[in-house]
Amino acid sequence: MRDFWQYQWQALKFLALTTMFFMLTTAAMAAEIQDMRIWTAPDHTRVVFDLSKSIDYKIFRLHAPERIVIDIKYSTIKKITLVTASDPVVKSVRYGMPKKSILRVVLDVKERVDLRSFLLKPMHHKPHRLVVDLLRESAIAHKNKSKTIMRKRQHDIIIAVDAGHGGEDPGAIGRHGLLEKEVTLRVAKKLVALINSKPGMHAILTREADYFVPLKKRVKLARQAQADLMISIHADAVKTRSVQGASVYTLAERGATPDRVAVALAAKENAADAIGGVVLDDAVDDPMVRNILGDMAKRDSLNSSQLLAENVLVEMKKIGVIKYKSPKRARFVVLGALEIPSVLVELNFISNPKQERKMKNSKHQDRFATALYEASKNFFRRMGMLHSNQYAPSS
Repeated sequence: MRDFWQYQWQALKFLALTTMFFMLTTAAMAAEIQDMRIWTAPDHTRVVFDLSKSIDYKIFRLHAPERIVIDIKYSTIKKITLVTASDPVVKSVRYGMPKKSILRVVLDVKERVDLRSFLLKPMHHKPHRLVVDLLRESAIAHKNKSKTIMRKRQHDIIIAVDAGHGGEDPGAIGRHGLLEKEVTLRVAKKLVALINSKPGMHAILTREADYFVPLKKRVKLARQAQADLMISIHADAVKTRSVQGASVYTLAERGATPDRVAVALAAKENAADAIGGVVLDDAVDDPMVRNILGDMAKRDSLNSSQLLAENVLVEMKKIGVIKYKSPKRARFVVLGALEIPSVLVELNFISNPKQERKMKNSKHQDRFATALYEASKNFFRRMGMLHSNQYAPSS
């Protein structure tokens, strides 16, 4: 009998140690949802979860009422309040533990949506992330596309204005916290408003608010608008805070002698897709134009882009310092529409505190917009697409 109780005692000790080991192991394995954000785009809503480590998850839909369920293994969550009032899809967010090893997050949605989700590895000061895209009815995209085509019929000249970065991708950040994505959107909107206030030219935005747009989708939007010109607006940053000055870039031909500065900048700007969260179907390029454009047409477009870039530098010089006196070339993804004269403009260095203050100023943003408008107007005049008396000088 004594041996029996000794055996039972040993078994209980083993069970207790096993349970403790399991609990400690599970705690070590657990990931934590540290933050949640929501971004509203014209055709979808993106919900982003910041994670302490990678996770194993399952996502599915439930109906009546409509909701999205995300089950995450061995995870915990901080107390987070996600503001959803202005979003057209997400009504509320709930979470709980239906099982000891499962964290369940529920997105209550206002309508039936399609789902897309993927994990992102840590990069550029961003942690592990789970991205959930709630795709609204495709009719919205068709409607917007139809409006764009109608505008093209009504106006002789279309300009695509691209506000760099957005959503999960803030771009460069100034010493006092100014975000590149904010500056680019403000200047882009001012430029579009200026262009659209005059007859004969019409401008469209590739990004209308604070949400992420993949680089090749920006190119696709310019093509869908049948744009005659594309301007991508950015603000540069380097470690040395005294560096300042505007610069302009065009697309380099394959095989061209690389410029070290331009190549480095292109690599940084092209990384936007990885930072903002791009999936394969976002990144698919349209090979049609690439196939039908001959070498002569490509050369003509690149020469036109060079002319546009030179015009931009002339106008930018009137409002501030120029970093490089002539345009530089590199393989920027956002300039990939070979049939559309396109430039990437770095307004100045947001890493320079003095220039950061200027960029934040609304009147200085007006000066940027006016410079880009005048450059576009002068470009079309030199191309013979505008008569010299068609526009009076901007006030």
